[in-house]
Amino acid sequence: MSERLSARGLIHLVLDPGSWQSWDAPPVRTEVGPEYAEELRRAAERSSADESVLTGEGLMRGRRVAVLVGEFGFLGGSIGRAAADRLVAAVERATRERLPLLAAPVSGGTRMQEGTPAFVQMVRITAAVTAHRRAGLPYLVYLRHPTTGGVMASWGSLGHVTVAEPGALLGFLGPRVYEALYGEPFPPGIQTAENLYARGIVDAVVAPADIASILDRALRVLLAPRHSLPPVDTPPEEPVPDVDAWEAVLRSRRPDRPGVRRLLKYAASDVVPLNGTGQGETDPGLMMALARFGQAPCVFLGQCRRGQAVGEPLGPQALRVARRGMRLARELGLPLVTVIDTQGAALSPEAENGGLAGEIARCLADLVTLEAPTLCLMLGEGNGGGALALLPADRVVAAQHAWLSPLPPEGASAIVHRDTAHAPEMARAQHVRALDLAARGVVDRVVAERPDAADEPEAFCRRTGAVLEHELTALLAAGPGTAETRSRRFAGPTGGLGLTTAK
Repeated sequence: MSERLSARGLIHLVLDPGSWQSWDAPPVRTEVGPEYAEELRRAAERSSADESVLTGEGLMRGRRVAVLVGEFGFLGGSIGRAAADRLVAAVERATRERLPLLAAPVSGGTRMQEGTPAFVQMVRITAAVTAHRRAGLPYLVYLRHPTTGGVMASWGSLGHVTVAEPGALLGFLGPRVYEALYGEPFPPGIQTAENLYARGIVDAVVAPADIASILDRALRVLLAPRHSLPPVDTPPEEPVPDVDAWEAVLRSRRPDRPGVRRLLKYAASDVVPLNGTGQGETDPGLMMALARFGQAPCVFLGQCRRGQAVGEPLGPQALRVARRGMRLARELGLPLVTVIDTQGAALSPEAENGGLAGEIARCLADLVTLEAPTLCLMLGEGNGGGALALLPADRVVAAQHAWLSPLPPEGASAIVHRDTAHAPEMARAQHVRALDLAARGVVDRVVAERPDAADEPEAFCRRTGAVLEHELTALLAAGPGTAETRSRRFAGPTGGLGLTTAK
């Protein structure tokens, strides 16, 4: 760990020079005995602060923000009634003035000198932060060393985006308390920023010097205008050659086909990766980010080809990550972009124990009813329920060689013909292609490949990005659809599909 920054040191590091304005009034203290009063006096003298938190506002890269910063030098950053009053007042003011809120806690938790009356203040702080989030305002958190106890279990864990200081001790029960209670040391390496990142609990581990940069990038998306965006010209419609269904499937499987990472690299103007569910799960098969295509902001959920290595198919935890992204879109009033590109969800005891079927159902339910504009991009392979879980949307765009099927054609052939040799025939019969789905009204627009995205990755990604920007701009103007309009596209024409029956 590097030397701990004071609250004022962090403020001066992150905010524009000379922009800090304190919101703090002198703390009001009641029921303070002489011993505790002396502790408070010495704490103020040592830390040059009158309480364990400083609140106020400033400019960060020219943008007005509200700030809550912990001061560990004042009684270990502990939260008593006066500190809680200060925090609640600042959060409520930020909400009234519709300011994004940046929090940088550092604390051992509840102030033991005040006991339970201090402990229950975490309810008030949590309520204030929740009201701020419900107002559609960003709440961004930087967890510093150490942050434990009631602070970690309240305002430290409620961020839309949460990043942590390298090497920081972060957890609920402090290791000293654990050892005193249980007579043994807490296992090493658990309560660290790096482990929390690996577990999908924080979004990144970032040095203090880099905080302003990542927060500024996040706010460029979170505070981007939603209304009256400059009109975006409709990308020209191109003729799409009628490539055979099986050939499209084979092209979608090329290992050099561009996936979500290259799409974001070439097509997005801003990208801030997010990580995991925030509740102890992550999955490399699903990429979540805040992003902008042109001027249009969104929450981005993309199935990642590279993350779905052999032996690591898309698991139920990936769908729980996706549902976090849906909640963010709803809370922040951002459009949601989902990208389908998967060989299929995991078929394993672990996936069943993890509730895979239920997570697919909940993803479908959340997407169909989401109170935010939604856009789906079918980018490549679209196998089974793992693909279907990200499909319902106000608008659906597909790459020319993208496809969607309940099973890979080989699996469908095994069921119908008891072999895999009929896979090409099944791909044709099951209407899996983007062109087939466009003809049935499932897909709104097909992006041409010339002749294959793998042969022109940058040009294809930029072309697709232009379509996404156009669609997002239109969706922001139109607002979210309804469950009825989103499900209607899947009704399609009636009648049989002419599939071969099992023999």
